[in-house]
Amino acid sequence: MAGPTTAQRGAGQQKDTRDRLPRPGAQGPRMSRGTLLLVIVGAVLLLGSGAVWALYGSSWLRAEEVRITGVDVLTPAEVETAAEVPMGDPLISVDTDAIAARLRQKLPRVDSVDVVRSWPHGIGLKVTERQPVVLLKKGAKFIEVDAEGVRFATVDKAPGRVPLLELTPGQSASVRRFGSDRLVREAVRVANDLPDGVASATRVVRVASYDSVSLELTGDRTVVWGSSEEGAVKAKVLTALMKAAPKAGHFDVSAPTAPAVSGS
Repeated sequence: MAGPTTAQRGAGQQKDTRDRLPRPGAQGPRMSRGTLLLVIVGAVLLLGSGAVWALYGSSWLRAEEVRITGVDVLTPAEVETAAEVPMGDPLISVDTDAIAARLRQKLPRVDSVDVVRSWPHGIGLKVTERQPVVLLKKGAKFIEVDAEGVRFATVDKAPGRVPLLELTPGQSASVRRFGSDRLVREAVRVANDLPDGVASATRVVRVASYDSVSLELTGDRTVVWGSSEEGAVKAKVLTALMKAAPKAGHFDVSAPTAPAVSGS
C-alpha cells in the first residue's frame, strides 16, 4: 500500500501544530488563593524589612546637623550644647521630647522650643525666648522677669526699655498675706496691660501693696495705677487722659470711672 503523500503529511503536521497551540482566550494554570496570599505577604515583608533597614540600619538617614532658629540673646552654640542631640543616631530614633526638656531645664531663658526632624540628616530647633517685662535689681546686677512672673535670668546690664520693679511694701498687710512673689506678679500684670506708648516710657514700676501700684515715666511724669484689676479699662482711660492733657505731670487711674490729672 502506498504511503501518505507529501501534501497529506504537511496537512497532518499543520493540524498537530494547531492542536498544540493554546486557543484564543484560553487561560493558563491558575494560582491558588493560598499561593497568591503567600506571594503578597512575602512582598510586603520584603518591602517592610527594607524600610526598617533604611530607617534604622543604613547610614543614609542619621542625625548629622542641627539647625537653630529664633535665638536672640542665646547663641546657637549654647543651644546646641544644651540640646545634646545624639549625632550619628538614626534620625527616626531621636527623642525630640527629651531634647526639648533638656533645653528648658538647662536654659531658663527658653520659653518653648519646637524640635523637628529635618530629613534626611537634620534636627531643627525653633526656639522662643522669654522676654523680660520688668527687672529686679540685685546688687549691681538685674534679674529678668517675664510676663508670667518667672525670674529666668540674671544679667549685668539692664536691657533697654524694660522698667525697673521696686518693691516698697514695708510691713504692709499685703506682704504678710500674699508674700513678695504675689506682689511681683501684680506688677507684671500691670506692666502687661500698659499701652504701648506708656510701656516704652515707663522707667519704674513701684509696688507698695497689693492695691498700690504706681509708675514713674520719662519726663518726670507719674501714674497712680492702683491694683492690677481692670487693667484694660485703665489703659484706655490713661491713653485718653494723656491725649487730652499732653503736658500733665500726674495721672491717676486707680478709679477708672473717676480719673484725675494734675500738674499741667
